[in-house]
Amino acid sequence: MTVVIIDDEPLAIEVIESYILQVNGLELLATCTNPLDAINVLNKNKVDLIFLDIEMPNLNGLDLVRNIENLPQIIITTAYTQYALEGFELNVTDYLIKPVPFHRFLKAVARAKKNHELEIGSRKGTENETDDPQPDFIFIKAEYDRMRVNLNELAYIEGLKDYLKFHLKPSGKVLLTLSSFKEILEKLPSSKFFRVHRSFVVNIDFITAIQKTKIQVGDVRIPIGEKYKKEVYKRLNL
Repeated sequence: MTVVIIDDEPLAIEVIESYILQVNGLELLATCTNPLDAINVLNKNKVDLIFLDIEMPNLNGLDLVRNIENLPQIIITTAYTQYALEGFELNVTDYLIKPVPFHRFLKAVARAKKNHELEIGSRKGTENETDDPQPDFIFIKAEYDRMRVNLNELAYIEGLKDYLKFHLKPSGKVLLTLSSFKEILEKLPSSKFFRVHRSFVVNIDFITAIQKTKIQVGDVRIPIGEKYKKEVYKRLNL
């Protein structure tokens, strides 16, 4: 995994750098004391993991996260605990409090490596599919973990502002992830999943009834948006 450290404290950089050198599978690409310089590094290199401080001059670390396209994994390293919730909302991999002990560093890196391997495995699986190109599961980020979602259990997805709510049947389990419909629909087989409303995507296998303006999924009635009505009727041969 390629790594960048962004921190305005040289001593803090030295600590994380010394830890990285002790772990196989990590390649330190750059260290940056100025977050604006870091943006140039991130734009020019493929980065898998960032160790990121929060309180820095010119640009707050969390604001930097919000402005990075194709966001790599982020491990926050900070002396402040009050940003933990905000970090979670931005899908960071882990949140380390300075001074960072080596055992917590190792735990955070292990989590990042696991996520990285799952992502690579998912990509390879897609590239190698021949007879059956349709996936039967996906991984989503829920809290600090990558959770497996079996598509034959995913009844529908509900949009809640910046979050998506995955409704699983028959367990009734609900998973919440910070993502967009555009991002998720690219992972889902279009033969089964389609959008029926700006706030809902449904699995055709779970539709039990349809009315003029609503779709029944089990005991839940989901509205059909005017914008999507023509496509819904076409998909359901109505």
